[in-house]
Amino acid sequence: MVGHCIRSTLSYNIVNMIKLFSVALSAVLALTTALPQRRAPEQPSDQAAAEQNYNYQPDYRQPKPIEDFRPKVQLDLTTVIPIIRFDKEQGTDGSYKTSYETGNNIQAEEQGYLKTVGENQDQALVQQGSYSYTAPNGEVITVEYTADEFGFRVKGDHIPTPPPVSPEIQKGLDLIYAGIKANAERAALEAKNNPEAARQQEEKAALDYKGFYYQ
Repeated sequence: MVGHCIRSTLSYNIVNMIKLFSVALSAVLALTTALPQRRAPEQPSDQAAAEQNYNYQPDYRQPKPIEDFRPKVQLDLTTVIPIIRFDKEQGTDGSYKTSYETGNNIQAEEQGYLKTVGENQDQALVQQGSYSYTAPNGEVITVEYTADEFGFRVKGDHIPTPPPVSPEIQKGLDLIYAGIKANAERAALEAKNNPEAARQQEEKAALDYKGFYYQ
């Protein structure tokens, strides 16, 4: 009798456990079915990627320029100065005269001629002339010049002048110039009377001219 009761109790418990397991399994299946299904993203095939790269065309369009609405001013940077007058005379002996005048008040004139200088009777061109123009401050500038065997010399009221030389310095300069002149005259006289001295003087002058200087 007792054994029969134990078997009945075990059977009852097993049946109840099976029912509970079935209910729990049904609930899990129902919950799983109700959840949204998430699919893995599809990877593009090699052919689709190749077609996409082949059909790619870069955009070479230039950016739209920025419009400038400021007023444009055209400046004329070229000023034409007319020549009002031009004269020139050319002589057969090498002399000439020339002069001109421009529209901005520039005036110039020049004359030249050949002159015999030195003991060798060399021909040198002597030029003398002047020109004038108006300075920015309105002052008229006039320049006179001479170019001859003594060099180029120029004068004008606008050119700064050196201070006067003191009498003592001027006396010393006069003595130096007198000594140079006396040596030149003595050398010329010696060369005239002594051919060998003349040859040495010519050699010395040639070396001095070339910068070697005669010893």
